Amino acid sequence: MEDRYIKVGDANIRYWAMGSGPLALLIHGLGASVEYWERNIEPLSQHCRVYAMDLLGFGRSDKPRIEYSLHYAAQFIADFMDVQGIERASLAGNSMGGLIALQFAIEFPERVDKLILVDNAGFGRELIWIFRLMTLPVLGEVLYGPNERGMRTLQRMLFYDKRFVTDEWVKQNLEMAKLPGARNSFLSVLRYGVNLRGLRPAILKPLLAQIPEISAPTLIVWGAQDRFIPVAHAHIGHEMIAGSRLHIFDRCGHVPQIERAEEFNRLVMDFLVS
Repeated sequence: MEDRYIKVGDANIRYWAMGSGPLALLIHGLGASVEYWERNIEPLSQHCRVYAMDLLGFGRSDKPRIEYSLHYAAQFIADFMDVQGIERASLAGNSMGGLIALQFAIEFPERVDKLILVDNAGFGRELIWIFRLMTLPVLGEVLYGPNERGMRTLQRMLFYDKRFVTDEWVKQNLEMAKLPGARNSFLSVLRYGVNLRGLRPAILKPLLAQIPEISAPTLIVWGAQDRFIPVAHAHIGHEMIAGSRLHIFDRCGHVPQIERAEEFNRLVMDFLVS
């Protein structure tokens, strides 16, 4: 996949793009990058024009020292679409990326064709313990590391099938985590949204009040063995978003777009073209 860069405001943002047709935008999770969509972009591009970017503060995009917020993240997606000349698109978001997609659909409903939420935050407070501990001063810096052992442990938590945690995958994620500014961005975003009890009420309560207003056709996808965000949240979201579809992959963790890529791509493609 070819790295491309574009200016969004004052920041250099890395992105991948492929295909033609209806527009789809893929949004990664906390501490992730476009590589988390590596198994999806080409298959989906057979029927769509697919974009995936490193969010501001992550991957190989710029990492300014700013105050991150959910509104800021949604506005960033709008700004990225503007500089790409995209008026409307379908959005797919994994984990934190799904939280951003939810916020975008609330703030910019006229710019959303369809919504695909993949093991997303935003339907409840519960989160994996290590993220909650990392909100604590000093301890968060220590737990972030980064080092090879810690990264391998974290990646093993992501997957049900630990065979996906290859040496190459760990090395790639470790390299990203060591980039200048990566730790500050990660912890700044985490501490903005999370405390020791999970997702902050100041974020969750407004979301829960507004999620039922989402009118875009929505597909919710989850891994039954997700250790980061419990599968019970998938059912909460399904009940809250009228007409939404729900698909749960068994023997699958937090990143079904990787772990069950072939089935995931078929499911998403059928949803996008229906």
